[in-house]
Amino acid sequence: MTSKRIVLAGNPNVGKSTVFNALTGLKQHTGNWSGKTVELASGSFCLGENTYEIFDLPGTYSVISDSPEEKIARDYICFSRSDLTVIVADATCMERNLNLILQVTEMSENVLVCINLIDEAQANGIYVNTAKLSSLLGVPVIGICAKKRKDIAKLKSAIAKAASSVCNDIPKIPYPPQIEAEIAEISEYISRCNRDISAHFCRFAAVKMLDNRELANDLSNHLTDSAKCRNALFNTVKAAKERLAACGFEAIYIRDSIVEAIVKLATRISEICVICDTSKNKNISKKIDKYLTSKVFGIPIMLIFLGGILWLTIFGANYPSALLSDVFTKMRTLLHGLLDKTAVPQFLCDMLIDGVFGTSAWVTAVMLPPMAIFFPLFTLLEDFGLLPRIAFNLDKCFRRANSCGKQALTMCMGLGCNAVGVSGCRIISSPGERFAAILTNTFMPCNGRFGMLTTISAIFIGEYFGGAWSSLISAGFVLLLIITGALVTLLVTFLLTKYFFKTKNGTFALELPPYRKPQILKILTRSLFDRTLLILGRAISVAAPAGAIIWLMSNVCINGQSIISVCTKILNPAAIIMGLDGAILLAFILALPANEIVLPIILMCYLSSAQMIDASSVSALGNLLKDNGWNVLTAVNVMLFSLLHFPCATTLKTIKAETGSIKLTVIAFILPTVCGIFACICTNFIYNLFKIF
Repeated sequence: MTSKRIVLAGNPNVGKSTVFNALTGLKQHTGNWSGKTVELASGSFCLGENTYEIFDLPGTYSVISDSPEEKIARDYICFSRSDLTVIVADATCMERNLNLILQVTEMSENVLVCINLIDEAQANGIYVNTAKLSSLLGVPVIGICAKKRKDIAKLKSAIAKAASSVCNDIPKIPYPPQIEAEIAEISEYISRCNRDISAHFCRFAAVKMLDNRELANDLSNHLTDSAKCRNALFNTVKAAKERLAACGFEAIYIRDSIVEAIVKLATRISEICVICDTSKNKNISKKIDKYLTSKVFGIPIMLIFLGGILWLTIFGANYPSALLSDVFTKMRTLLHGLLDKTAVPQFLCDMLIDGVFGTSAWVTAVMLPPMAIFFPLFTLLEDFGLLPRIAFNLDKCFRRANSCGKQALTMCMGLGCNAVGVSGCRIISSPGERFAAILTNTFMPCNGRFGMLTTISAIFIGEYFGGAWSSLISAGFVLLLIITGALVTLLVTFLLTKYFFKTKNGTFALELPPYRKPQILKILTRSLFDRTLLILGRAISVAAPAGAIIWLMSNVCINGQSIISVCTKILNPAAIIMGLDGAILLAFILALPANEIVLPIILMCYLSSAQMIDASSVSALGNLLKDNGWNVLTAVNVMLFSLLHFPCATTLKTIKAETGSIKLTVIAFILPTVCGIFACICTNFIYNLFKIF
């Protein structure tokens, strides 16, 4: 049995991850918008006596530039010594896909073109002549619909056949005569230096030596081990560029000429091989996009959709959360009864049940229902194709903040869970923009904060204005907080990218995919296992030990006072400056594992309780808070600090995993905290100033 290495390449949003999943049986996340695959995934399948190892490269529109996706794809194809490169193309837009196909066929002779979405193309009156296309490209071409099982079997057979042969009839891309002459000379020299390299790769290397300085260094190291030969090669290339410059081909015009030649050839091949029957093209996407991407209706429609999801999440989670809370209460009673019959010390028993189990149960009851509602609905919008439109609509705002519209998508994810929003920042190609998006994602209030924000807003803001409009006013204030978080995100992103990471505003290439019928079953499973349960597991892993610490602080006394009471008094002077009190500030610190437990800890401090108390079990919550000195200023500052404070432990763990940097993780903790403290001090100062006057 032999093993063969297969590489999957292609433009974003052509179904490459779907093909990968169908071939390997794995469950890599797929989505109806570009940029989903931003890291290398691998899997395998067996056919006959051979094993085929599949590597899914990041989606890229070109291998000529130097974006992270393009560099990964290009270098892997060039230097990985794969047996076959399978280029997945979209049948509905072949001309654009042919640009990448031609670039890859110039790099490698081991190529198979897989045209996906044949059924979708035919439904729109687009027909691809695969036989003629194969003849013009000089490589095998197969048309499939990746969702059909029989087509995957056909693809596997084509891969097995193509991996055992080399395409020797790949036509050359015709460049201007002056450039062709220099390519021939450089190619000949490369061939003399290393006779093991094919003439096809020698020509590709010669083109890139003229065009790309960074790749030229990598290629020279690959072509020869001799420093003398490398220096001679660079001198040959230098002389060639000087001759081209004398003919009017400066460095920038060399690249332009190479790109122009590829585009012209792609256009000519597309005109020959692709037939469009416009009478069958209903073009429903354009009709819908007329409204969804319009300057007038685009953002309002976006807010309606996201507002609907948030409303369903906040209010729809109440009943299942209460049900789970009741179940866990009964389980707590049962566990107490079981442990009371054992030899376990009462102190340890209470800490494990009331502390560890109680906190974990609280986090599960509060977090699970909202995430189980939010993520499927959010993924539904993703599969339908709405999310790229949101990014498109907001791109202008983010470009002014020296970022791009993709950050808007990660912010939307952060409304469900900041940890998921941080993970979603992988779709941003520029490192500086990606790190800035990671550091600012916590400014979006997650599900764990919505409960407290809506409760406090209803008690104080709604009650302050009173009347029939109180509920609307309190809801509007929460919306105002979300808008505030978005504005702070834009401001801090601008400062970070401009002065800290010093990134220039990069290009934002985002294809608007066609609207597709969402796959409900896949959405439910993906949302439940890949997002909801994963994040919940992380939250419980940090909430459980925190529960033990909180219980100990509430039950261990110093001079007749619990540790939690002592800490409250210590923090009180600093908290007063922020318009808060020591109990509130301590609650935020102890709630590092999960934002959901801030309010219960506050109640523990005020009631001197030995265990966490559910806010819903306190009938006079508003009176209790007012009795402990709360007013409108306190409420506003609590909500501001909840919006602008350090990320939860789950999010911090995710930031460390995504950035690989302790420094950036520390900054992610300090940056929002400083913003929150500053905002609270400012509101407290302004409030007291108006009181004086």
